Amino acid sequence: MITSRSGCSELGKIKIAIAGVGNCCSALLQGIHYAKTMETSSLGLTYENFGEYIVSDIDIVAAFDVVQGKVGLDLSEAIFGKPNNMYSLTNEELPKSGVIVQKGEELDGIGDYMKEIVPIDESEPVNVVEALKDAKAEILLNLIPSGAAEASKWYGEQALKAGCAFINVTPTVMASDPDWNKKFKGAGLPIAGDDLQNQIGSTIIHKNLLKMLVDRGVHIKESYCLDVGGGTESLNALHRARAIKRFFKTNAVKSQVHYDVPIVAGSTDFVQFLETRRTSYFWILGTHYANSADVCIDIQLSTTDAPNSFAILVDAIRGTKIALKRKISGSLESVSAYGFKKPPKAVTIEEATKWIEEFISGRRKI
Repeated sequence: MITSRSGCSELGKIKIAIAGVGNCCSALLQGIHYAKTMETSSLGLTYENFGEYIVSDIDIVAAFDVVQGKVGLDLSEAIFGKPNNMYSLTNEELPKSGVIVQKGEELDGIGDYMKEIVPIDESEPVNVVEALKDAKAEILLNLIPSGAAEASKWYGEQALKAGCAFINVTPTVMASDPDWNKKFKGAGLPIAGDDLQNQIGSTIIHKNLLKMLVDRGVHIKESYCLDVGGGTESLNALHRARAIKRFFKTNAVKSQVHYDVPIVAGSTDFVQFLETRRTSYFWILGTHYANSADVCIDIQLSTTDAPNSFAILVDAIRGTKIALKRKISGSLESVSAYGFKKPPKAVTIEEATKWIEEFISGRRKI
């Protein structure tokens, strides 16, 4: 186990490429830089050491986007380009990363409503496969906007051609799709996803509340969790990915209740002045004692959206690196069940935690 901040040798570094230089990318880059220069105890990590890897072992070696004001810039500058609204973590200028954001293929990556907000860079797209190979990237991280299914699948194909593992943060069905599992298994590469679950977000809170009530003998009668946010992800989720996001979140939450119950979970609206904040509203109605005693939970959760993905995302990256090192291919069941809303196999919170810890120790293969 590694305990120092210096990380492992150059051969052990985790070299990742990123498709989509949005708020999530901004939080990731700033968090990695913080881990390399400061104490990591305040980053809120679930696992300081994930197997032999720590956060400062992660290096971003390539990045792709299509937005004017990001393409052609050093990644340290591009993460603050519009429409990003993630704050600066230290209020100090980030050192140059040496990674220039390259033009990827647009496809359906930018919705019509977003084109009214941000201009598309007019330069020619690069050959992403060659760029990944030149950068010696091991993992391609798909952080493009929700709802861009065509672009997500295209980047998945580029990863396969370049010999990169793939992490699908978006709600496009990939890691949980048997055909994609077959493709990555055939290429000898791992894939994790789909739809990243935040560290302290509405899905994990909702799942824990329901699981606690069920374990205490309460019969759930109905429940919902609806949220509003001010980041571009909330805007995308509302306009292009509302149905699929709601389906994923609802089924993730339902996995904690072993009987059929009406549950709804998903994004409800975009409120621009909330900026990076997200507010979630929970309602749970249950009963016990011969159905004569009601239990009602009506609460509100407020979080900062972009950095809420950081702790789980760096775990997914380190888990995928472990899979690469062990030559594990196809869909990673443990990593996906632990960190994503739509994994290949949905399990309870306790089982997902057990799986990931068994995977880290080598007692569980995938």
